[in-house]
Amino acid sequence: MSKPKTSDNRILIVTRNLPPLIGGMERLNLNMAKGLAKHNKVAVIGPSISRDSLPANVQFSGAPLTPIWLFLLYAQLNAIFHTFKLRPTHIIAGSGLTAPIALVCAKLIGAKAITYTHGLDVAVAHPLYKRFWIPSLRRMNTVIANSKPTKALLVERGILESKIVVIHPGVDIPEQQPSAMEVNSFKQLYGLQGGPVLLSVGRLTTRKGLKEFVAKSLADIAREFPTVKLLIVGETPQNSLYAKAQTKSEILEEAGKHGLTSNLVFTGNITDLRTLQIAYAASDVHVFPVREIQGDPEGFGMVAIEAAACGTPTAGFSTGGTVDSVAESVSGHLASQGNYQALSEIIKTILKNPTNKRDCLKFAESFSWDNFKDRISAAIAK
Repeated sequence: MSKPKTSDNRILIVTRNLPPLIGGMERLNLNMAKGLAKHNKVAVIGPSISRDSLPANVQFSGAPLTPIWLFLLYAQLNAIFHTFKLRPTHIIAGSGLTAPIALVCAKLIGAKAITYTHGLDVAVAHPLYKRFWIPSLRRMNTVIANSKPTKALLVERGILESKIVVIHPGVDIPEQQPSAMEVNSFKQLYGLQGGPVLLSVGRLTTRKGLKEFVAKSLADIAREFPTVKLLIVGETPQNSLYAKAQTKSEILEEAGKHGLTSNLVFTGNITDLRTLQIAYAASDVHVFPVREIQGDPEGFGMVAIEAAACGTPTAGFSTGGTVDSVAESVSGHLASQGNYQALSEIIKTILKNPTNKRDCLKFAESFSWDNFKDRISAAIAK
């Protein structure tokens, strides 16, 4: 069997977002490095705690995660060193945060400078960020946007549309869907038997809007489905630069006001992929009640694709990149932003008339990490 061809590209990726940090950006950067390393020489500069998350064929150099200024300093010095050592043909910033580092190093040797943007890293309103980081994005050879709304944010900030490529994040498609035994065991573990299950996956932040959902939608749903459970997978963010937390105690306090405390189940973070897939499969609806907050957009909504990959529809609001991650009437339904009554009705309708799992699965297949890798490779080749 012949070995896959290796290109002449040498790629340096600089990012603060890698596992074991938890989040969509972290999974994306890891899969970008792994995918590109199949046919290219790849080196990564990232947080020192991420060393063991990368495969052996990816060279790694670490920097302290905190404080942020120290990470940026170490990352810049490491990037300059590796730029002259490796002579990369392409230098990729894993988010807008590291765009200036990638740009400086690319200019030193005439390499191509590329940034993958996620939404919030474009919308940040801090004066220093707008003064130094946004101009770096304008000078990139290519800027990748994770959704059409993120592309619109980039254009608003003066990035030439001709430089922008939209590449949606990928998803792990289960080789085998969770079995009935796996689902039943999961439900027993968390006491989810006997009623419909709504699922929320993600960091507990103000933007995710769980407290508001409990007060304005779950209370209504519970009147018709008294045994409904809201399964909450995730915790408040620990190393996020901009996300504002919405704590477990705040959500429980809101639930208590409406007599819904027993309808909530918290799991904390679930980092094991198979267990997370079982959680999706054990749920009737994935809820994504993202709030529209100025300067804090939802860039894409990878969890909606993860849910679809396990046959579970999403109900949420039509805001930000969610419009790209949910196919209306195929992988779920979206209510107009802030219309909690409409969101409640959508969820109740799905509970009464379940979405076709095959439609969800078919929609998710186009977001496989292999397709993502191919699209990133094509963007680099421009």
